Amino acid sequence: MSLTLYTNPMSRGQIARWMLEEVGVPYETVLLDYGTGMKAADYRAINPMGKVPAIVHDDRIVTECAAICAYLADAFPDAGLAPAPADRHAYYRWLFFAAGPVEAAVTNRALGFVVPEGRERMAGYGSFDEAIATLESAVSGDAWICGDQFTAADVYVGAQVDWGLMFKSIPSTPTLEAYAARLRERPAYKRQKEIDGTLIAEMQKQQG
Repeated sequence: MSLTLYTNPMSRGQIARWMLEEVGVPYETVLLDYGTGMKAADYRAINPMGKVPAIVHDDRIVTECAAICAYLADAFPDAGLAPAPADRHAYYRWLFFAAGPVEAAVTNRALGFVVPEGRERMAGYGSFDEAIATLESAVSGDAWICGDQFTAADVYVGAQVDWGLMFKSIPSTPTLEAYAARLRERPAYKRQKEIDGTLIAEMQKQQG
């Protein structure tokens, strides 16, 4: 088996690494910078968008964080990171909700874009407040998105919540803070933060 993560520690590649740490299988890491590395022809052959993360698993290329999370859950079923196929309604619902409406709403707000009044239906996510309120409903309670089972949906949705709270791109609420606190106790989350935190420190040291 060959499994390679293409990433930069200061990127969404942290999501893919967290998922890999949850899976618990060996993988190699290729670090790419935002200039020549991600835009080089050999990497564009993997991801024509010239961005990270991407994984290559036995010649199978997967890009986009939500897709990487879902793929790894299926590729390594022993990790127990996806519900049984017949029970994936909430899993798919919230995984794709975070990749679509939440991502768009948070990004647009960060860029200062406001949906004109009366045009909310064209935006897909309606309004930022509606998207965040709906996100809260997915992670309310003391369990996970799919009930008692922690899944790849929690990795992806959880990363959106964790980063949003950290960078203040989503509002701090008791529900979101409680969900993030549970996520931060996971051993795989802690390993990912330690690995990427060390890499970031090394990069900053070299630049300084």
